[in-house]
Amino acid sequence: MSDDAAIAVKGRPDDRASLTSLLLLVPPPLFWAGNFIVGRAMRQDVPPLTLSFWRWVIAFVCLLPFALRPMRRDLPRYWQYRWRIVSVSLAGVVSFNSLVYLGLRSTPASNGLLLNSFIPILIVLFAALFYQQRLQRTQALGLALSFAGVLTIILHGDGSRLAALAFARGDLIVFCAMIAWALYTLWLRGIPADINRIGLMGAQIAIALVILTPLYLWERASGLQAHWNLQSVSALAYLGLFPSVVAYLLYNIGVARVGAARAGYSIHLIPLFGVLLAVLFLDESLHLYHLAGIAAIIAGLALASRSRH
Repeated sequence: MSDDAAIAVKGRPDDRASLTSLLLLVPPPLFWAGNFIVGRAMRQDVPPLTLSFWRWVIAFVCLLPFALRPMRRDLPRYWQYRWRIVSVSLAGVVSFNSLVYLGLRSTPASNGLLLNSFIPILIVLFAALFYQQRLQRTQALGLALSFAGVLTIILHGDGSRLAALAFARGDLIVFCAMIAWALYTLWLRGIPADINRIGLMGAQIAIALVILTPLYLWERASGLQAHWNLQSVSALAYLGLFPSVVAYLLYNIGVARVGAARAGYSIHLIPLFGVLLAVLFLDESLHLYHLAGIAAIIAGLALASRSRH
């Protein structure tokens, strides 16, 4: 066998491993797109903090049999990285989902789904601001173009809203959730890959439930009550298993294997899956400003990704 052939053969397992790692990042956007659809569909039946709390209770119960042993083993490592783990729990588990459910009470699911496309750009921006990663000219142009796309969606294509500061409240809340997810993705890379991801997910949920419990009780005390029926219980079962356990585990593993930046690009599949689901199950319709906004966001991302890291 020639040297070139030997090199090619040696490279194949790595190529397959890289492809497998990237494929791990395909199901999470699909499940998270379903999260938006269910959150919007349940807005009249289940209040946002109640939905978030019980979602993670179900997830914790499902995950605990598999997570308990690695959680016990990695407990010293959790303590070593305690503030980082608390930060990712607060950003990615508590804040992101609660803000999404709150925002979806007053904005269509399609708007929330399209705003997800700004997450990779937020990751690049925050990496430059907080981690001293150099922001190149093409990345800056991509940021500006994508931000224009986000504004197009938030303003519903009406520039006069900007002059009057007439933003849709729900869109702004969902955009805050996108900021939380970008921080979650960046902060995840500070947790070593040798820490078991199933156990880490269990630890994140446990911390999140400690934070969510008083918020859930406050919401109940304020008079917001859930209306439990077969539809709402089934929705919670979906949220507790697929977007909460399966998607988070695959995303955590994907970030550990391919890095935060490459994993962040998979977020662009959420609008693709989600808008189709919204049209099918929520009878929502696409508008021209949706298409213009998503085109600007994708163009900005493509421009930013041309820069070498």
